[in-house]
Amino acid sequence: MKLHILGTVATAAIALLAPLSAQAEYPEKPVSFVVPWPPGDLADITTRIIADEFQATYGVASAVLNKPGGGGGPFPGAVYFAQQPADGYTIGALVNAIPAFGDQVGIPQLNPNPFEPLGIYLTYPFVIASRGDLPFDSVEGLAEYSQENPVVFGHFGSKLLPTRATFALAATTGIEFASNAAFDALDCNTLASGDVDVMTVTVQTILPCIDSVNVLAAFGDTRLPVAPDAPAVAEIVPDLNLSLWNGLFVHKDTPQDIRDKITEVGKKAVESQRMQDIAEQTGALIRWKTKEEADAQIASDKAALATIEKLLQ
Repeated sequence: MKLHILGTVATAAIALLAPLSAQAEYPEKPVSFVVPWPPGDLADITTRIIADEFQATYGVASAVLNKPGGGGGPFPGAVYFAQQPADGYTIGALVNAIPAFGDQVGIPQLNPNPFEPLGIYLTYPFVIASRGDLPFDSVEGLAEYSQENPVVFGHFGSKLLPTRATFALAATTGIEFASNAAFDALDCNTLASGDVDVMTVTVQTILPCIDSVNVLAAFGDTRLPVAPDAPAVAEIVPDLNLSLWNGLFVHKDTPQDIRDKITEVGKKAVESQRMQDIAEQTGALIRWKTKEEADAQIASDKAALATIEKLLQ
């Protein structure tokens, strides 16, 4: 009888432990990378390389999920990401506007901020560009022209840092915008069609027409090789030293071992020849910045945004 009881207890214990021992190691099913831009954007292209690397490394399907729209809120990509489980099967490839001020625009899913960065992988070569048929080729010329002529300004969202920096640049240099509008996509056709006169955009999207548009300034503190005559915004107004970047993010409750695996893939993808070819072709800064560096960059972005808001009051 005692042996029978002991045997029953042992069998029950094994049955309880079996699900734990049989639990598959991450990842065991498809993984999605949420990109808040349309297909073909620089963030989309580089994130697809990371997704390819993830699939090659772990042997599970991985793909980019594009959820564009609402650069200044409602941030549909980030909201969707916030509603997914913290299990590493949905990864955010988010622009820095989300951690910089996503919790301040009245979106319940983003307040408090539910995400933490794993690292930064892309800093955009963002520029201010204008139609080539307009009679100016500098910020100063734009300011003078705008005093007598209506200028339409296009951007990716009124609250994105480059957009706010452009408004601040306008405030400090005398540029007058007759109107402005947010677009999911801005490219050569946007200028050629006359939809806008001036826009903030990644230089990669206007490379096909770079010789027929005017690049007025580049964001950050460094001139771009593809537009060496265009000054950096920081050369014009040093306090507006801003850039736009993308990083990999997970939910704050995501286990560390899952974070480590995603980070390993991100670093490997960034070091690949495919990524470095894109950096050379577009002027983008593509290198892996650690979580600690990302946290510091987010703090810097918040400080810069505070400066800009003071200028725009």
